Amino acid sequence: MRTLLRWAGENPKREGLVDTPARVVRSYEEFFTGYHLDPVELLSRSFEETDGYDEMVILRDIRLESHCEHHMVPIIGRAHIAYLPEGRVVGISKLARVLEIYAKRLQIQEKLTAQVANTLNDVLKPKGVAVVIEAGHQCMSTRGVHKPGVSMVTSRMLGAFRDDPSTRREFLAMISAPRGAFEG
Repeated sequence: MRTLLRWAGENPKREGLVDTPARVVRSYEEFFTGYHLDPVELLSRSFEETDGYDEMVILRDIRLESHCEHHMVPIIGRAHIAYLPEGRVVGISKLARVLEIYAKRLQIQEKLTAQVANTLNDVLKPKGVAVVIEAGHQCMSTRGVHKPGVSMVTSRMLGAFRDDPSTRREFLAMISAPRGAFEG
């Protein structure tokens, strides 16, 4: 970090910068905690007591913070994750945590989308999985082409979400509904 500060034209010994290298290390430890966590282990506990529930489970509008593996700058957006249970369900916070584990690694959005969907599919063995991520990339908005306000949308549909157009439509309609549309 001191080398980068000098490269930028700064004096790493300046009062405001003396502790910056240590602060950056702590920030990076937080930004990249996903390398130390196992999403498969996280999903290992599921529940059978569902009274036969077999409809879509959706967690939508999950805030997403990641870092571009090409420029190490933030990717910020939201994700929607759904699955169709096959006899077992998982605690809903686990869906957000799987996303978080993969997001807290250097990423490209396409890979992140696939990793979340594939892991849920492989571990939960549901009838289907759907993941949609919409995010802004600072590698595009603050450098290079300089196009702020642009978002990238990626999706991964597996099982019934890929094979059944009505299931796909239902999922897309539910994640597109205005916030609060499902509240009483």
